Amino acid sequence: MAAHRKSAHRKPKQRPFTGPAARTAATLALAGAATATSAGGAGAAPAEPSPTAAQVRAKVDRLYHEAEVATEKYNGAKEKAAAATRTVDALADEAARRTDRLNAARHTLGSMATAQYRTGTLDPALQLALSSDPDSYLERASQLDRAGDRQAGLLGSIRRQRSGIARVKARADRQTEALAARQAELREHRGAIRAKLADARTLLATLTAEERAAYERSADAAHGGGLARADRAGSGQAERATPRSSVAAPNSRAGRAIAFAHGAIGKPYVWGATGPNAFDCSGLTQAAWQAAGVSLPRTTYTQINAGQRVSRSQLAPGDLVFFYSGISHVGLYIGGGQMIHAPRPGAPVRIAPIDQMPFAGATRVA
Repeated sequence: MAAHRKSAHRKPKQRPFTGPAARTAATLALAGAATATSAGGAGAAPAEPSPTAAQVRAKVDRLYHEAEVATEKYNGAKEKAAAATRTVDALADEAARRTDRLNAARHTLGSMATAQYRTGTLDPALQLALSSDPDSYLERASQLDRAGDRQAGLLGSIRRQRSGIARVKARADRQTEALAARQAELREHRGAIRAKLADARTLLATLTAEERAAYERSADAAHGGGLARADRAGSGQAERATPRSSVAAPNSRAGRAIAFAHGAIGKPYVWGATGPNAFDCSGLTQAAWQAAGVSLPRTTYTQINAGQRVSRSQLAPGDLVFFYSGISHVGLYIGGGQMIHAPRPGAPVRIAPIDQMPFAGATRVA
């Protein structure tokens, strides 16, 4: 009886699935696990929310500023590349002149040898000099003593000229390498500018038409308010719509620089441009002062050292005003807390308050 109760409560032993039954069970188990994982993953990693219009505008502003930083680096690299090109060209000209002088000296030496040959008195030194390996002779300076005074001087001159040409060519090779480095730097900065501007355009395209219009209005307000509307109408109308500063320029040169800048109002911002139809920020200030007969360097970070530093409280019309810690933006002060500057792509040359950006310093050119 006890044995019967014990066997009645014993659970029946389950046989493992085999064959098709086993494959069906495994498939169901994997499907269930995948469903559970998918459901859990969807709950653990929600989709990232789209940036707000304010966030897009902030990022676009940052990209424009970074593009301007890259623009000034591009301008500096372009200036160095131009200088390297001039040096390479000058060295090539010098090497050509030296080669001409060397050939003239060799011709004179050949004429002397011909005259001596006709008289049967060819000097042994000339025989060596006119051999198939003249360099070996030129290295044996002691042989010069066997030539006459004129011949020795001529041979010495040839040797010096050959050494000089070799030095010039070595310098040209080094400058060519430097030029290649500057050109690579130019390509790097050009690529950075284009990439940042493309990113800015892509971000702006995510805004609605109303949001883009609001962004442009806020940018206009930051860069000169209602003047932007006159700027878009063209430089002539912009200038007529923009009142001239009532603060007199301290001298005639500053007055001419300011007059040039006023004439540029409404012209587009183009990175790397120095006029006459488009400008970037340092290109505008350089062109304005060039119109006044003063030569300025090309970049913001060199223009700040092109004159006497002045404090913000000492500003006078014609001074250069600089912004951001990296000295990446410059404008021409016109008095009354206002400047004329080339703001950014899509924003033409205009008048704006100097307190719209982080003030970094000022320089008085003349």
